[in-house]
Amino acid sequence: MKTKITELLGIEYPIIQGGMAWVADYHLAAAVSEAGGLGIIGAGGAPASFVREQIQKAKEITDKPFGVNVMLMNPEADQIAQVIVEEGVKVVTTGAGNPGKYMAMWKEAGIKVIPVVASVGLAKMMERAGADAVVAEGTESGGHIGAATTMTLVPQVVDAVSIPVIAAGGIADGRGFAAAMMLGAEAVQMGTRFVVAKESIVHENYKKKVLAAKDIDSEVTGMTHGHPVRQIRNNMTREYLKLEKAGAPFEELEHLTLGALRKAVVEGDVINGTLMAGQIAGLVKKEQSCAEMIQEIMEQAEKLLK
Repeated sequence: MKTKITELLGIEYPIIQGGMAWVADYHLAAAVSEAGGLGIIGAGGAPASFVREQIQKAKEITDKPFGVNVMLMNPEADQIAQVIVEEGVKVVTTGAGNPGKYMAMWKEAGIKVIPVVASVGLAKMMERAGADAVVAEGTESGGHIGAATTMTLVPQVVDAVSIPVIAAGGIADGRGFAAAMMLGAEAVQMGTRFVVAKESIVHENYKKKVLAAKDIDSEVTGMTHGHPVRQIRNNMTREYLKLEKAGAPFEELEHLTLGALRKAVVEGDVINGTLMAGQIAGLVKKEQSCAEMIQEIMEQAEKLLK
């Protein structure tokens, strides 16, 4: 399927895998790219040396384009930005900040820059800064979220900018893909469905939680201090929300979630870990390879779009 995004990035299908911290390692990124989508290595809060290693390992498995997601609040963001240039990465997606300071360096290296945005204002700002495309991510998504839904955000961003728009949040099958195209998107970004991919290194306990999730099982913490995060409800979210309701200071709440994502992804602690997942988790019912997922989504979407 050809769209502005497949042509821009040199990929077969307009499906991008979310750059999820701890989850999106080189195994997953390479598998998605090999299957015709765009795999993304999530830098998260990792050091630059780790990111370099991940990029090099991905290159050993695939010669297809893949990207790196840079969390701009990472203390080593400057070094990671440099590593991406040195390693010849083709695409960068960014979150948690403005990538403006790296734009000239990345553009000079021929890197396509795609910031994740949660509002029209931010999308326009990124276009002015020189972004090649934007990911308009609705509040349905897992992890750190904005306030607008995908259904309302995507068409408004499409109308506001002239660069291609990628829809994210609440998309896990061909129906969601087709709906995003109808809203004017040129591609979709998916995270939650790829969490349960066979190539995903996520602990089996975490995968089982996503596969067993119902439509009402996601919870948002951190609304009061302006850092809302969507995850699957568990002991940690209950404790967090109780403290948040009681007006606990941000530092105390932060302490509760310190290392909690790693706890869930790596150690399989589904009681006190952070199980980031979108509202669409209730639709994700089977573990498949990335290739099987992408083929299934594309076949379903093509039928609908016809």
